[in-house]
Amino acid sequence: MRDVTDSIRRTLLTGLLLPVLVLVSINTVSLYNETLTAANLAYDRTLLASAKTIGEQLTAKGFGPDAQISATVPYSALEAFEADNQSRMYYRVSDQLGREVSGFADLPPWRGTMPVRSSYAALVDFYDDTYRDQSVRVAILQQPVVSEAGSGMAHIQVAETLELRRARASEILVRTLWRQGLLLVVIALVVVWVVQRATQPVRRLSASLRERSPLDLRPIASDDAPRELRPILKATNEVMGRLAHVLKHQKRFVRDTSHQLRTPLAVLKAQVQSARRGDVPPEQALAEIEQTVERATALANQMLALAKVEQLVQENALVPLPWADSVREVALDLAPLVAQRDLDFELQEQPGWVRAHQWMLRELVRNVLHNAIKHCPQGGRLQVLMQQQADGLVLDVVDSGPGLSARQREHMFEAFAASGPQAGAGLGLLIAHDIVQALHGALSLDNVIDAQGQVCGLKVRVWLPLSAGPPTA
Repeated sequence: MRDVTDSIRRTLLTGLLLPVLVLVSINTVSLYNETLTAANLAYDRTLLASAKTIGEQLTAKGFGPDAQISATVPYSALEAFEADNQSRMYYRVSDQLGREVSGFADLPPWRGTMPVRSSYAALVDFYDDTYRDQSVRVAILQQPVVSEAGSGMAHIQVAETLELRRARASEILVRTLWRQGLLLVVIALVVVWVVQRATQPVRRLSASLRERSPLDLRPIASDDAPRELRPILKATNEVMGRLAHVLKHQKRFVRDTSHQLRTPLAVLKAQVQSARRGDVPPEQALAEIEQTVERATALANQMLALAKVEQLVQENALVPLPWADSVREVALDLAPLVAQRDLDFELQEQPGWVRAHQWMLRELVRNVLHNAIKHCPQGGRLQVLMQQQADGLVLDVVDSGPGLSARQREHMFEAFAASGPQAGAGLGLLIAHDIVQALHGALSLDNVIDAQGQVCGLKVRVWLPLSAGPPTA
């Protein structure tokens, strides 16, 4: 049980934490990229501001592409845009034809095109490049230059090394990871707490079952169990109920067998010892031993029959069968006993199907009919009548024996309850009763009363529910 509980807990933790981990990771990457994009946008605006500052210092002489652009921009004018001395800024000014005007002449020229749409109110483009073996971010601004001496178009490039941007990116990444990591830890703790609390009833049930003794098959209380566990507990209680029934049956079988076989075995031992000593003639001793063996064999067969009934019930080996066939076969098997007692025997069959096992039907009829034959007086009357009712088949076995007293009726379905000196081991009606119960039927014993109000026999009625016949091919 503990392995199952651990498996449920691991499944819940994995199923909850793994998606959370994936989502937090995706959110971390997304948040980092968005923050980095916002930071790059702010630094790009700084580059644009630097380019515009330089553009304010330009003058033109002449007009159009041939206009001469001049600039009086000292590099110190860009120092205000250098942050914390972590990055360096470079610039280059060229005219419309690409001729250098001012700045760093070795700064690679711009060879791109202006974007069709821009977020800025200027003709500006941003791109990444390499300058002096360093990665730089460059802003190129096309700046109209108008002065008293002329007008033209200047190209202003402002480049910044990436030390500051990388430092800010690392700082943003660390802060994002810390926050998302803390969020993940909090979520993990909450999930673990919830899972532990949700699986606590399972662990409590597991501990309760481990503390039980092997023979404790009482139902498990499910009143305070979670709704999801109640079907499992209900099924478990049903299984334990069946196990308790089987165990009870086995205990009864062992108890009755040990109790009942002890007497014939002791008698048999005494008879053998008496025969060896020569207390009785050999033929008489053998006859007595034979009778004892026959009684012990009959008892053992009846005990085994009781055990087989329970076995067939547990195996659920029931199929639709014609009950009349079993009645006819058993009647033919017991015909010598009927002839021996010179009984007036009557058999009326009624076709119909019941759900049962072939052995169970034969054993049921055999025990009821054999019990009736034993109690019929010599030359008496014995009737076996079968009739169909709306909901089942009824088998009436009516003998002409002495019937049952009120005291005998109370104990007839108990083990080894005998109704007379010829009752044998006393298991016949118990076997019949167990078979009827297993087939969801009913068995009743009623005295037959004549016109003078006297008991003139016993009627054993067996009712079994009707069943549809087997499907036709």
